[in-house]
Amino acid sequence: MSATHYDGYEGLNRLALDRAGQAEAFDAIGDRYDDAFPHKDGQLTSGAWLAGTLPAGSRILDLGCGTGLPTARQLTDAGHRVVGIDLSPSMVELARENAPDADFHRLDIADLRGGRLGGPGSFDGIAAYFSLLMLPRAEIPYALGMLHDLLRPEGLLALSMVEADVDDFTIPFLGNSIRVSGYLRDDLRRVVHDAGFDVVGEDAYAYAPASTDVPPEIQLFLHLRRA
Repeated sequence: MSATHYDGYEGLNRLALDRAGQAEAFDAIGDRYDDAFPHKDGQLTSGAWLAGTLPAGSRILDLGCGTGLPTARQLTDAGHRVVGIDLSPSMVELARENAPDADFHRLDIADLRGGRLGGPGSFDGIAAYFSLLMLPRAEIPYALGMLHDLLRPEGLLALSMVEADVDDFTIPFLGNSIRVSGYLRDDLRRVVHDAGFDVVGEDAYAYAPASTDVPPEIQLFLHLRRA
């Protein structure tokens, strides 16, 4: 990919209606999400890396902010300026309650084109915890390209995905159905490298949600720097 990816980002429009359907599932889940995922050691550790590596007062995008816990609150408590987006109205409402010092918007990732929350180089860091896995694989490189553009030179991206060789695969999720994509870790490293990122750190965690309908999973956390 070239240094600027906006022109190639039109692929993220293709399944906008389907993503709206995914948002409806999270609207129905609401605050049960945090009850179902009570232990987020990997996300907290990754968030601490992002918070501690960036200069104080950095502007950070929380992509797919969910309930605002733990990431938006963790980053604002560390003194950073957080802008969170989520497609689910219920999640945005909960995030505003849980992390009142952050700024939240009901937006799809595709809405960030055209400088909606700031143009290229407008963020010092980005947290994308389990948000890109909601996209089909064909759209993930375009999304990573846009995140690359939104970061300042040498800006940081904290990315997490579930390790799985699946593409737009339907799974049961807290009494609803959602579609997810994943990569095996070598493939994920290749995808982020092709999008213009250097991997500066990596962790993997075995995680079993507090739910009977979601099997244990391997969560991958990549710490990335814009090359």
